[in-house]
Amino acid sequence: MTAITATVFKSFVSNLGKFTIDSVRGLGKLGLFFIKAFFYIFIPSMQIKKILEQIYFIGMKSVFVICLTGAFTGMVLGLQGYYTLVRFGSEGALGSLVALSLIREMGPVFTAIMVIGRAGSAMAAEIGIMRISEQVDALYTMDINPISFLVSPRLAASIISFPILTSLFDLIGIFGGYITGSLLLGANTGIYFAKVEASVIMADVTGGFVKSIVFAVVVVTICCYYGFNTHKRKEYGAKGVSISTTSAVVVSCILVFVTDYILTSFLL
Repeated sequence: MTAITATVFKSFVSNLGKFTIDSVRGLGKLGLFFIKAFFYIFIPSMQIKKILEQIYFIGMKSVFVICLTGAFTGMVLGLQGYYTLVRFGSEGALGSLVALSLIREMGPVFTAIMVIGRAGSAMAAEIGIMRISEQVDALYTMDINPISFLVSPRLAASIISFPILTSLFDLIGIFGGYITGSLLLGANTGIYFAKVEASVIMADVTGGFVKSIVFAVVVVTICCYYGFNTHKRKEYGAKGVSISTTSAVVVSCILVFVTDYILTSFLL
């Protein structure tokens, strides 16, 4: 019995060590991937046209889903907040509740999640297909750096687009809270917007922008990294691309929440 226990314990420690080493190695590769992509943004040969195309794809094409999500998020906040605050006779603080919840937390996080679903998955799938169809290898053959050509424009475009989309989400969400709280439930309109103006300070807005930029880096790095390394998976072809895309979306969403907690700890 003791020998069996020792064998099981040895196997557990061995597997744990292997997992830890593989995780650290993966984080190192991911970090180097981001550093290369970020560095190539500032090279003069960077194609401005490709950055603009990615701004249109990541930013402009996400406007509708961001507005829709922001509107209903604000409306739900207004509805839940009103019925919660009215119990304590504090319904006048509804504007502060909606605005601070959106600007500090929900705006950056929900924007990142929606962009992951709409654009992040497309990045991983597109680059994954290029990898298995040997288009990435063709770039190497033509002496074109694939990270500079494929990843850096997406990274630059996301750093530009995420704060703008977050601002749009916040504004639409605050208006959605006004629709539910003031127009439908009867909260005072003047007090609602006065509380929004009085409670939101520049540090709140800056914190939201910092989160959105960090989320942009996380989302693009993870999605492009998984697509770029699709050929290293055991599964090949369409199945490999689908698994890489799914993994990119899941890991990106998890890291957005983890990063959000870390940033909130420092920004509060």
